[in-house]
Formats: sequence, C-alpha cells, structure tokens
Amino acid sequence: MTTRIKICGITRDADADAVVTAGADALGLNFAPRSPRCVAVDVAARIADRVAGAVTRVGLFVDPAPDEVRRVLEAVPLDVLQFHGDETPEFCGSFGMPYMKALRVREPLDMADLERRFADACCLLLDAFVPGQPGGTGQRFDWSLWPAGSALPLVLAGGLTPDNVAEAITRLAPWGVDVSGGVEGPCKGQKDPQRIEAFVREVKRARS
Repeated sequence: MTTRIKICGITRDADADAVVTAGADALGLNFAPRSPRCVAVDVAARIADRVAGAVTRVGLFVDPAPDEVRRVLEAVPLDVLQFHGDETPEFCGSFGMPYMKALRVREPLDMADLERRFADACCLLLDAFVPGQPGGTGQRFDWSLWPAGSALPLVLAGGLTPDNVAEAITRLAPWGVDVSGGVEGPCKGQKDPQRIEAFVREVKRARS
C-alpha cells in the first residue's frame, strides 16, 4: 500500500519548494488565526499557485465561520479542505469540495458511527488530544487506540518525525501521514528542508 504524505503548516515559498522536491503528496496551508503557522491569504494564494499540479493543496480551518472559508476559497486555489475543530458533517460538506475531518484521540473511537456521520469525507485524520489545543501540538497519542479497520481512509498525525514515522507505518499501516512540527527547525512555521527530505525518505522506505 502506498502511504500518502502531507506536510502541513507551510508559510514560505522555500518550504513549499522543499515539499515538492522531496516528493510529498500534499501540502497544508493553515488558516486558523490562533495557530503560529497561520498563513496570510495573499501568501497562501502565491504558494498554492506555485505548487499547482505538483501536490494536493489542502486548506486547514478550525471552527471557521462559513464566510471565512468562502473568502479563502475565492482567493486561494485549494484542492481539499481540512477541518480541525468541532465542525459538523453538514458544515464540512457544505462547500462542494472534498474534505478531511480531524479527530483528537484519547479513547477508542466508534468507527461505525464516524463512518456513518462523515461518509462523504475523503479521509479522517487522527491526532493527539491536548486540552485546549485543536492540533499541531507535536504530541503523539496512544497508538494502541488506532482503529483495527475502517471503511474510510485514515491519516495519522501527532508527534510524527523522521525518527518514528517508519515505525508508525509498520505498526499501523495508515493510508496517509501528516507532519508539521516534526519537520521544523527551532521556529514554528519554518520548515527544515533536510528534515522534510528525511521524513519522506523514511515513509518511502517503510512502505517499500
């Protein structure tokens, strides 16, 4: 199985170029105002144009107003929406675009209920639960809570780095992996091209 790779929280042209050069599948642009990786709409539009055709362009939102999403979509050419808050399935599907729904894991998931509720999602993203934080914490959840099976593709996030992503893929066999802080240097929102390259290399090694 091919494991898809998403590098999230891109804020600079050079980091977008590094994602493409390394061979990742998707690039995430964060529009959550409270996030240190939040990107201005004009910068996001430039980055999205820059990588058009090379990677899937994902826009991340946390409990946005509908008009906020529409404002971004008018300016930024996105391929997929990612909702990382308490959005309902109806809200997620109301923009006529493919979407992925993030879930914060702290106990076993009722996959039958989630598959029913989010049946039109392109995938579900499982991240660590940290009180008061919608995501991007760099924390890893208990992998023993990973669902044994799912009708929807599952993306693993939370605390992934070049050092542990191969183990994660070997143990859990996720459809995709999502990383942000794990490929950054000392400044949040600024990626390290060598860590991006190492992350992608380790994913490809694990799935070969």
